[in-house]
Amino acid sequence: MIQAVLAQRLGAYDDNIHIVDGFPLPICAFRRAPNSQLFPGQAAYGHCASKGQTYFGFHGLISISFNGVISGISVTPANVDERDALWDVIEHWEGLLLGDKGFIRPVLKQDLAKMGLDLQTPVRKNMTDNRPKSFVKQVMSKRRLVETVIGQLAERFEIEKTKARDLWHLTNRIFRKILSHTISIFINKMLENPPLQFALLQAS
Repeated sequence: MIQAVLAQRLGAYDDNIHIVDGFPLPICAFRRAPNSQLFPGQAAYGHCASKGQTYFGFHGLISISFNGVISGISVTPANVDERDALWDVIEHWEGLLLGDKGFIRPVLKQDLAKMGLDLQTPVRKNMTDNRPKSFVKQVMSKRRLVETVIGQLAERFEIEKTKARDLWHLTNRIFRKILSHTISIFINKMLENPPLQFALLQAS
């Protein structure tokens, strides 16, 4: 609730542009997965395309505002398609929604359009793209902002290494890391720093 209030004050829910992407939440080393007794019936095997790795655990999905403020998060078993988990983070938004190739699904795009959301993604090599090249370049460049946010969550807050033995502690620790990220942006705004320049906080 605190994170949601801060995100609201930072204008995260007022933006008409949102960006989504997912990240792995492994619960143990892959070689230990067959013998793992953690999260029985809850954790699952999944594949992280960006890292080219199969892992055992959960999958995180976040949405961010145009300025990098986290506006939604979902945690699912690793084998859940992030296109299905998307419904947990989009709330009642309207406008432009940017995602990677993993969100390509014609029916999803149509359903989102009915809600007032225009899903834009890169296209696969075997697909025709009729959009202006300048538009595609601009959209895909801005989409990388979510990769910066996920990188911060992984490197500064170690969100992919959250250690827990039950879902309550797992999600509680994940949400605290999300809150910490939002607080960092909030302080930067107070200091009139660029929102995602966390290194400036260390120098302050």
